Amino acid sequence: MHAPDADFERWAAEPGNASAERLVWRLAMYRLACYALHTGWDDALRLARSPIAAPIAAQLYRALGSIGANIAEGYSRGSGRDRVRFYEYALGSARESTHWYRAAEPVLGLEVAEARRAILHRTTLTLLAAIPAERDRLIRRAER
Repeated sequence: MHAPDADFERWAAEPGNASAERLVWRLAMYRLACYALHTGWDDALRLARSPIAAPIAAQLYRALGSIGANIAEGYSRGSGRDRVRFYEYALGSARESTHWYRAAEPVLGLEVAEARRAILHRTTLTLLAAIPAERDRLIRRAER
């Protein structure tokens, strides 16, 4: 198995990954969230084949999708406080996804689950750095 960082970098460099979301794609946390969703698809399919793990599949993929969706929505907000609210939702979803990967270990295996949690950990760290930096930032001038 390749190192998760090398897999991520190779995936992020593929043509077409940033075509529809050029501006938000500049954010490392968004690229990481998209990669987590990308790798999570096959994981969710594997989990869905197990009668016991099928509910985990749905929860995992929903939580993974929520990370990037909230980052993208927050990125579009005009005030730092509003943006941070969505980044905090994304942070919660990243932590939830980490939990579901822990629950999925019996099906996915420890090596796969740890690699996925490593990507989610990087996502969490970038969100934790972005939240305080964005809190009082203003992109658009306030209307008077």
